[in-house]
Amino acid sequence: MSGRIVVGYTATDAGADALVLGMRLAAASASELDIVIVLPSDERSVITPPDAGYDRHLRETATGWLERAAELVGDTVVHRPHIRYGESFAEGLVAAADEVQATHIVVGAANGGLRGRHRLGTVANELMHYSDVPVVLAPEGARDLPPGAGVARVTAAVGTRPGGAVLLAEAVALAVATGAPLRLLSLATIDLPPGADTGVIRITGASHAHDVLAQARAALPEGLDAEVVTASGDSIEDAVQQIDWEPSEIALVGSSRLAQPRRLFLGSTAAKMLHVLPVPMIVVPRTRTAEGSR
Repeated sequence: MSGRIVVGYTATDAGADALVLGMRLAAASASELDIVIVLPSDERSVITPPDAGYDRHLRETATGWLERAAELVGDTVVHRPHIRYGESFAEGLVAAADEVQATHIVVGAANGGLRGRHRLGTVANELMHYSDVPVVLAPEGARDLPPGAGVARVTAAVGTRPGGAVLLAEAVALAVATGAPLRLLSLATIDLPPGADTGVIRITGASHAHDVLAQARAALPEGLDAEVVTASGDSIEDAVQQIDWEPSEIALVGSSRLAQPRRLFLGSTAAKMLHVLPVPMIVVPRTRTAEGSR
């Protein structure tokens, strides 16, 4: 899975969260890091003409930010700084990822989020609708975990709806690349309609967990096994909070079945998980290839 990972960077806590998480992923998967700052393009406004002095100031500021980011990365991983121009930060990140054939785009949480929790900002929300590569969401405080922490475990949240094979392939690719154990989280019982009796819930959960494990083992490379756990609770939020999470774990979810081909859209289940998930979340486009690559 070694390749290029794009980090959307700003000189903020959220930017530091994204950068350190990007370093962790790059170091663990033998990938390279592309640190990207996106500035407004010349087409940003037809009312206000471009100001050469202001544009020069922006570029000098961005250059300074990238120099400090490079100092933080040091020799941890191979990295490259980029200043790009775009109509929006998200548009610039997607263009950069397409250009370098990145495997992932990493961004931080919005300001004001609880420590260890996610809060989607404007950039992440836009990426959810436009990115054609997996987006890694760094929770508030991700910068506190050392880059050498690696990836303790990869957990893929698998429901009963279509698209599980694509998510599984991406999870397997990440587990193999990082050397992390793989865990599959069955959401079958949470996907059931409200009011389903306990017998149906129990049978559905056991059956889905068995099916998930069988599919996983058929797709796993030699030497990689997977653990399956079944979520239980009155809600997605309740179920996620009852499961144990390692500090350096990574969770994967699939994009909504309503998403456009090769695009992301955060479905209701993933959005609910995001509110309480204490680890980074990777959202995978539903039309990714079976190999977990572009």
